[in-house]
Amino acid sequence: MFKLARHSKSKIANWWWTVDKVTFVLALFLIFTGMMLVLSASPSAAHRDRLYDEFSFIKKQGVFIAAGLVLMVGFSMQSLRTIRRLAVFGFLCALGGVFLTYLVGDATKGAARWIKFAGFSLQPSEFIKPVFIVMTAWLLDANKRMEDFPGMSLAVMLYLITALPVFGQPDLGMTILISGVWALQMVWAGIPVWLILTLFSSGLILVTGSYFFLAHVRDRIDKFLAAENEIGSQIQKSMDAFANGNLLGRGPGEGVVKMSLPDVHTDFIFALAGEEYGVWLTTIIVAAFAAIVVRTMIISMRDKNLFVMYAASGLAASLGGQAIVNMCSALQLMPAKGMTLPFISYGGSSMLASCLTMGMLLAITRKNAAAEDKDNR
Repeated sequence: MFKLARHSKSKIANWWWTVDKVTFVLALFLIFTGMMLVLSASPSAAHRDRLYDEFSFIKKQGVFIAAGLVLMVGFSMQSLRTIRRLAVFGFLCALGGVFLTYLVGDATKGAARWIKFAGFSLQPSEFIKPVFIVMTAWLLDANKRMEDFPGMSLAVMLYLITALPVFGQPDLGMTILISGVWALQMVWAGIPVWLILTLFSSGLILVTGSYFFLAHVRDRIDKFLAAENEIGSQIQKSMDAFANGNLLGRGPGEGVVKMSLPDVHTDFIFALAGEEYGVWLTTIIVAAFAAIVVRTMIISMRDKNLFVMYAASGLAASLGGQAIVNMCSALQLMPAKGMTLPFISYGGSSMLASCLTMGMLLAITRKNAAAEDKDNR
C-alpha cells in the first residue's frame, strides 16, 4: 500500500504532511458540489444557447476542474518566496489583460470584462484578485520589517493601479471586493480607519465626477445599470427556486426554474442548489465557506510572520466575500453584481481563479512555511 512517510524528503511527502488538509478537503467538497449542480444545469443552458450537445457545459467544466486542481496543488507546494515572485508575474499579466479589455474586450451586460480567443473567454479581473492580495501583503510586511521602506504608500499606489482600471470596465462588484479586502489588510497593518475612509470618499467623488464629465465613462455605466435592471427578473426566478426547494429540495435534476433562469449555471447556481437539494445543502455550502475563512483567520493570527497573516487573511476574505455577494444576490439581499460562486459556478476564469487563490492560501498556511521563509530572507 502506498504511504507517505513523515521522514521522507520528497516534495510530495513534505506537501502532504504540511498542508492544511481540512481546508483542502473543504475546497474539494465545494468543487464536487459545483460539478453536480453544473451537470444538472447543463441541458437547460445548452438548450438556451442552441447547442447540439446538451452536456457541453459539464464537459467543459470537467476540463476547467482538472486544470484548476493541477493549479491548486502545484501552487500549494511552493515556498513563500516563490509565491511572492509568481504573484508579481501574475499581477503584471492580469493587469495587462484588464487594460486589453478596453481595446478588444467582449461587452456582456454592459461591461467589457472578457477577452475571447480560440473559442474560450477569459476574465482578467478574476485573476488579479489573488495576486494583488499577495503583493499588498508583501508590501505591508516589508513596511514593518524595513525601517525606511515606504510599504504603506506603495500599497496605496498598488490599490489605485488595480482598482481604477477594474472599475472602468465597469466592474463595480469586483472593485468593491478588491477594495474591501485591501481595506482589511491595511487595517490589520495598522493604518488608521479614518485614512481609509478618506481615500474611499475621494475615490467616490472622483467616480461621480467622471460620470458627469466624461462621456465614455457615463456611457459604460449607463449600459451597466440598464443590464442590472434586466437582471431583476432573474432574481425573482431565483427566489421562486428557493421557495420550490423548501427544506429538502425537489430532488437532483428535478428543478424547474432552471429552464427559465438564463444564468442558473453561473451567477444563480446557488438558487439551483436551493431548489433541487433544499435548505440542507445551501446551509452546508455556507458552512463550508465560513469554515475556510474562520480556520484561515485563526491560523494566520497564530503565525508570527506578518506576510502570512496579511496574505492568508486577505485570500480567505476574498473567497468568503465573493461567496457572500453571490449568495446574497441570489437571495435578493443585495443587488446582483454578476459575481460567480467560487468553486461552484460554471466558468473557466472563475474555476481557475478560485483554485489559484486556494493554492496560494494552502502554500502560505503550510506548516513550517514561515520558518523556511525566514531562513531564505
